[in-house]
Amino acid sequence: MKYARKDAKAYTRANMKGIWAAALTPFTRSLAIDEDGFRENIRHWTEDLGIDGLFIAGKQGEFFSMSVEERKRSFELAVEASAGRGQTIMSCSDQNMDVVIDLAKHAQKVGADYIVVHAPILHFFKAQDETLYEYYRTIAEKVDIGIALWSHPDSGYLMSPQLCNRLADVENVVAIKYSVPRAMYAELTRLAGDRILVSTASEEEWLDNIVELGWQVYLCSSPPYLIQTAADRRMREYTDLAFAGEGEKAHAVRDSLNPVREALRATRPAEKPHAHQKYWQELLGQVGGRVRAPLLELTDAEKAATRAAFENCGLKLEAGRSLAKAG
Repeated sequence: MKYARKDAKAYTRANMKGIWAAALTPFTRSLAIDEDGFRENIRHWTEDLGIDGLFIAGKQGEFFSMSVEERKRSFELAVEASAGRGQTIMSCSDQNMDVVIDLAKHAQKVGADYIVVHAPILHFFKAQDETLYEYYRTIAEKVDIGIALWSHPDSGYLMSPQLCNRLADVENVVAIKYSVPRAMYAELTRLAGDRILVSTASEEEWLDNIVELGWQVYLCSSPPYLIQTAADRRMREYTDLAFAGEGEKAHAVRDSLNPVREALRATRPAEKPHAHQKYWQELLGQVGGRVRAPLLELTDAEKAATRAAFENCGLKLEAGRSLAKAG
């Protein structure tokens, strides 16, 4: 641990900053974790793209298809590969609280900076605030590492700003990935922004949240490594401009990425986000790989449409690199 439990909030405010990305997990043809590919992606993301931190084994990382041991191994790989270059937050989400705590303790042991735990699916509950408070309080008591809450529609409900404000008083609750309408996360920022860092996954809202809400961290999704290359770091550029108070310039750079955003959005099949993003990674020269069941792979026609959009979206690629390597 890089900090004591009592210092978790202060450490987070001082260090959890900038652009964080939710890592996709590359799988080989035999569906094993591609460890070398994962290491190379992390090197590229942190060194070439300037990404500040990585969210490991979350929904983007297909945690639901991985064994507990594989998830622990992904934590180890990420800490090793990002050492000296970036921070890590490990997704310990699971329906079984014992698994959550086991993963949290492992993340703490191997040197992760923080963990994140999404709100669980609750069966038969309608007034769930007390249940959720006890859920997070119990997990927080078992570890010293800083914990980020995570509320999103997949749980079947959204945690209210009032509940999150109450949880912000827990000593080692340090942040939240709040995948909710803007009015809700703006309200939570007002209520608890002095005790936890509030963020959301929408890259398109990130700049406005820096300027209007004073946010310091994008926590997070895959755009930081899908809409940037080593030769074209416009997300990094507009983020740094915003932090420097250059709002007008930041907006111009942010808006220049609209063709890239539209190329991704228009070609992404509704039921195949992981496969689509992994193919886009391959077009960029990153390691994508296969997806695990029950996720679906892209068809040849879907790949062709994605490739055509990619080639015309305006992203600048490294000089001399051919797109032909992506299959």
